Amino acid sequence: MFTPSPDSAARETSGVPGILEAVRPLVLASGSPRRREMLTGLGLRFEVLQSPEPEPLPLPGEAARDYALRAAQAKAQAVAALRPGAVVLGSDTVVVLGDEIMGKPADPDEAMLMLTRLVGTTHHVVSSCVLLRPDGPPARLAVSTEVTMGPQPLGVILAYVATGEPLDKAGAYAIQGRGGFLVERIRGSYTNVVGLPLAEVVEVLVSWGVVAPRQD
Repeated sequence: MFTPSPDSAARETSGVPGILEAVRPLVLASGSPRRREMLTGLGLRFEVLQSPEPEPLPLPGEAARDYALRAAQAKAQAVAALRPGAVVLGSDTVVVLGDEIMGKPADPDEAMLMLTRLVGTTHHVVSSCVLLRPDGPPARLAVSTEVTMGPQPLGVILAYVATGEPLDKAGAYAIQGRGGFLVERIRGSYTNVVGLPLAEVVEVLVSWGVVAPRQD
């Protein structure tokens, strides 16, 4: 098992037996605490290094899947240049209503606008992941989950935005947080809505020999 660098922000959950262990250097190219928690919850030790590259903007007419993959690729490549020899995981999540791509709101007003458009509708959450390795071709994943929200009074949406939670979330809500009350049902992967299609990512990491079942 490899030892992560001293500045790694990841650690195993205290007192909880791990399921997997990283046997090769693994770097998460994201500052998202949700993604970190999902990997840490498996017992993995890894380095967290946020990409220095700004997130790209969608191109005119670009499909949500293609945009999210392009953003994840940019994050992974920037971090891979800083950590040669490691396997790097970059990811990006967007909310899609019709043909419109929704990222993170810039301020509370934009969060209100996003949420008032999403409640009472069905939208999709697309999380794309790019995994880079120094000894083989990359893996590119794009997973979509259908999310249905029930109608909500304007005052309830205002109160939710006032908590501050929506401001760093794609689509201005967190299904795993206080915003879970907005969601009536989903069709597809729950972890994908949180920000990482965990089953698909683990499948790649196991097949590459980057992680393995814990032996202790």
